[in-house]
Amino acid sequence: MNVEEPAPSEQVRSLAVRAMEIMSNGSRADFDSVVHTGAVNRESMSEPPRTRGRGPDAFYASAVWLRAAFTELRFDVEHVVVEGDLAVVYTIMKGRHVRPFVVYDEQGSIDQVFAPTGRSFAVKQSHWLRVEDGRVIEHWATRDDLGQAVQLGWVPPTPLSMVRNACAKRAARRNASH
Repeated sequence: MNVEEPAPSEQVRSLAVRAMEIMSNGSRADFDSVVHTGAVNRESMSEPPRTRGRGPDAFYASAVWLRAAFTELRFDVEHVVVEGDLAVVYTIMKGRHVRPFVVYDEQGSIDQVFAPTGRSFAVKQSHWLRVEDGRVIEHWATRDDLGQAVQLGWVPPTPLSMVRNACAKRAARRNASH
């Protein structure tokens, strides 16, 4: 029996789809099998400092950060385009906001905290993944952050949401200092 290897473009496509899947439910070992040791996430500047390194540790830290705030998290893949070692994955990110969502500044300090609303969201995104040696080596994205903020009730802010967010930010800073 002669088993053919998948075409390189199919390998890149499959890896890119798998990279999106593991963000919502993958184990640390899954990240080791998908993410290159030198991989960089170009979207990590608003994420916790531990996400700003390279390789599977940093990518897994990004997943943990998202999972900390959102349950039922998933990335529904709508379409994938592959050109050489680059895959563009069009997704709809879905989840429910059940715990504070903490956003960081360039220095790695807590910048904004959005208190949980319990609301669900579904926003379109595109994720750009470059592959090297059979693993993701680079990631960047375009996201509908405003659409997500509106769906979750962060925008427009209300007096109550501003108070809840300020209290959540104070608690997050207190927890970060311990």
